[in-house]
Amino acid sequence: QVQLQESGGDSVQSGGSLRLSCAASGYGYRGNCMGWFRQAPGKVREGVALLTKDGSALYADSVKGRFTISQDNAKNTLTLQMNSLKPEDTAMYYCAASYRLCSWFTDQFAHWGQGTQVTVSS
Repeated sequence: QVQLQESGGDSVQSGGSLRLSCAASGYGYRGNCMGWFRQAPGKVREGVALLTKDGSALYADSVKGRFTISQDNAKNTLTLQMNSLKPEDTAMYYCAASYRLCSWFTDQFAHWGQGTQVTVSS
């Protein structure tokens, strides 16, 4: 059974940094695409960063230059380093895994974690 478990969410001030982690178990997590999504109250879930099978990173325009997605194969962990955080980054952040090519569409992702809350205050 595939399991994804996020951690690292917290409350920080604007301009601060956080590092989110996603521990994956069950199948050798890479598949074809791993990613981070977020969902703020009353808004649709949106893609933040994706990591392709060949290690290429894709970012939403809103986080380019501030967020970095990476993986540690030895530890089966996907991470999201978030710098220069803004209040609009406040959301529940989810880790997701796909067997398909990387896409920003949530229905392309077969597995999801439970989420970790990030709150950025001004």
